[in-house]
Amino acid sequence: MTILVILHHTFITYGAPGGWYFYQKTTNEIVKIPMTMFVAVNQSFFMGFFFFLSAYFMPSSLRKKGAKKFIGDRVIRLGIPLVFYSLVLGPLMNYMIYYWGYGKHITLTQYLSGYDSWIDFGVLWFVAALLLFTLIYVALDALASKKDEQVRKITFSQVVLFALAIGVVSFLVRLVFPLGWVLKPVGFQLAYFPQYIALFSAGILAAKYKWLDSIGDKQGRKGLLLALLMVLVVFPLLFVGVKVLKLPFDWFNGGWHWQAIVLGLWEQLTGFGIIVALVAKGKRSWNNGSSFWDSLSRRAFAVYIFHPLLVISLTLEFFSWTIEPALKLLVVAPLAVAGSFLLASVLVLIPGVKRII
Repeated sequence: MTILVILHHTFITYGAPGGWYFYQKTTNEIVKIPMTMFVAVNQSFFMGFFFFLSAYFMPSSLRKKGAKKFIGDRVIRLGIPLVFYSLVLGPLMNYMIYYWGYGKHITLTQYLSGYDSWIDFGVLWFVAALLLFTLIYVALDALASKKDEQVRKITFSQVVLFALAIGVVSFLVRLVFPLGWVLKPVGFQLAYFPQYIALFSAGILAAKYKWLDSIGDKQGRKGLLLALLMVLVVFPLLFVGVKVLKLPFDWFNGGWHWQAIVLGLWEQLTGFGIIVALVAKGKRSWNNGSSFWDSLSRRAFAVYIFHPLLVISLTLEFFSWTIEPALKLLVVAPLAVAGSFLLASVLVLIPGVKRII
């Protein structure tokens, strides 16, 4: 999942739609199609799945630690990276872009003297939202009854209906907060938050009622087939239809347009299908310990925090390389993944730092 985040931002750098620090986008429309499909599929599930997984392990941790210690640990693990990213890493990366990307050769001191984005969480908007959701969850849990709950099964049909409902809510939210609108300075794209809130809540309930016990290979195959149908059939048909009709792509972003409602439904059906398939696959094949995967998992949070530094550094390093930007993607993407994990391997060894990340 963390590797997908790195690739997602690298794809945006070189051609896919989306917000990022620095771009060198391809003008090849044919190449943009698979790039767009890649980031669209990612966006349909990966951040929502992060919220689901984070929430899924919270109830047991809260019971084990108690509310005071649980909140204290969350504030340290999530709050400190937010402050560091906003006050140190963010300004440094923006200066690198200003100096090497735009050719404005001034000193770091000169740049910071006019810097006015000190509260900017960048990719750590997820961490800020997770901290907010966590505090709300702890407050609500204190008011809830503590009786033991029985296992409750969940069917694939219920998952699909839930996905459709979230798709409709997303369409309604985007009437006010269209795709691309960002809540400053925290960086929340509220157009996606119906799914994030729903999946965070679902993660809590899934732990409480042991919903994942109901997801097996049969449900996983259904999820995979649904996702493949959405990605390989519906997405191309939608893209071709819009091209033929010559309708504005901005109509996907929000408003009373059929493209907006179709995109909202497509995102959720695709995303929930992938999530169900991954949960089933994980239970069957990825639930055994491995020193290699354990070591990567240990570094995942540090990678998430610092991968923008690697992506930006590599983009600037290859900026003057006079080849098609899409070909640069093939070089920068694997280097960004490897470099991020190597940097994280060093950081998690530093006393004090390793307690946080």
